[in-house]
Amino acid sequence: MNDVGEQQINYGQLYTESTQSKTYLNQMLEIAKRITIDEGRTQTMIPFLTTMRYSRQTSEISGVLTPSICLILEGAKKLHLGQEVIDYRAGDYLVSVIDIPASAEIIGATKQSPYIGLRVDFTMEDIASVVMEAGIQFGPRDKKLKTGAYIGKADEGLVESLFRLLKLVENPNEVGFLSSLMKREMIFHLLSGDAGHIFFQQFMIDRQEDGIGKAVAWIKENYSKPFTIKELAKLTNMSVSGLHHKFKAVTTLGPVQYQKQLRLQEARRLILSGAFNITAAAMEVGYENVSQFSMEYRRLFGSPPFKDIKALRTSPIVEKIEKD
Repeated sequence: MNDVGEQQINYGQLYTESTQSKTYLNQMLEIAKRITIDEGRTQTMIPFLTTMRYSRQTSEISGVLTPSICLILEGAKKLHLGQEVIDYRAGDYLVSVIDIPASAEIIGATKQSPYIGLRVDFTMEDIASVVMEAGIQFGPRDKKLKTGAYIGKADEGLVESLFRLLKLVENPNEVGFLSSLMKREMIFHLLSGDAGHIFFQQFMIDRQEDGIGKAVAWIKENYSKPFTIKELAKLTNMSVSGLHHKFKAVTTLGPVQYQKQLRLQEARRLILSGAFNITAAAMEVGYENVSQFSMEYRRLFGSPPFKDIKALRTSPIVEKIEKD
């Protein structure tokens, strides 16, 4: 897990924020404040673009990172990813190219100085399209597997593309045609940047018929089914040791731990929706023992299921359990 922390340090050493980047960030902040009135998330007219406002500090919030870029415009956040704890703030962004269980907390937000951010969701098909059309390649030095999420400093090209995308929200007649083009431009800047090899790595993994990509996909589709590492290794044509090492390198977790966190996140969502009680949700996601479910739930979320759900339902920020 050193790769994530080391990347952040390298970005800080190599990156000098330009005057133009600051201008774009300030203009984005003004637009985001105008359109983000409610606490939590605001879905814009662009389907893959949301903005966030939090007016108070939060405790550690567990969730699942999904393929997206989240740029902080004002405030600060602390990310817990594997064994790493990473601070990032205005001008920094978090990118994930694969579903990864993680947790985060908003730092120091107040009504007078709230946390403001924006998020752009994308798919592996979006990345593949840009890679293929732009003919992007990386050399042998990039073959070492990296964690599928990282924090970086937004350079001028990336900030400009995000600024023009956000600005479309106030020009609805242009959204339909231009928004998808600007998302492709954003992905191109990420692929062309210092951590582009992480995007390219995931593109290659996603194209493999076996290996880590198949293992991750199988667990996501079958998270309620029991399995052994040996069975998963055979399914993906890998050795047991190779599967465990490479899986953890990309997701920060071993396959069994990855499945467990997906199960618990889904159970939490089901209980909060009101469609399932605690026992039914535990059974639905694959647990046979409710006591074990409650113990593991408390270990991940900090409180037993009943207490945690009660706190979430009385919170003005229900988005706590959403992804990101």
